[in-house]
Amino acid sequence: MILAVYPGSFDPVTCGHVDIALRAAAIFDRLILAVYDAPAKNVLFTTDERVAMARKAVEGVANLEVRKYSGLTVRYCREVGAQVIVRGLRAVSDFEIEIQMSTLNRKMAPELDVVCLMSSEQHSFLSSSVVKEIARLGGPIDGLVPPHVAEALREKYRRGGDGPGIPRYLSS
Repeated sequence: MILAVYPGSFDPVTCGHVDIALRAAAIFDRLILAVYDAPAKNVLFTTDERVAMARKAVEGVANLEVRKYSGLTVRYCREVGAQVIVRGLRAVSDFEIEIQMSTLNRKMAPELDVVCLMSSEQHSFLSSSVVKEIARLGGPIDGLVPPHVAEALREKYRRGGDGPGIPRYLSS
């Protein structure tokens, strides 16, 4: 039985994340969507909120579970007995980051393989950061994130949640 781990901050989980998770669940015997509890970036949602949103987004998939984790991803993979780390690729810039992480992970845990799934075309432009920026500015996010996540984003910003800064291409 092959267990794969799909790690990330998922702040918030997008339709692109869900697409990668569902496709990975179809490939591997078991998949853990692992929500990292202490990313190096500012997060809008707490770890528990991110876990709850991810769980609802993938509910009903028998071989897929959502868990939170901390520390090194390779250490977590060893703890749960995973053989594979799943990553999603949207663009060449993702590949550059992923090849670096894959090489470092391979050095620390040569028994783990990394499998990268290409983003589906309709999700190739999606990132959690851009979705948060659009939501913060009151733009349309339906279809970019699952409906319950869209509502959570709207509610967070109605209550004065503070997201990332506005990049120049969105503020012009």
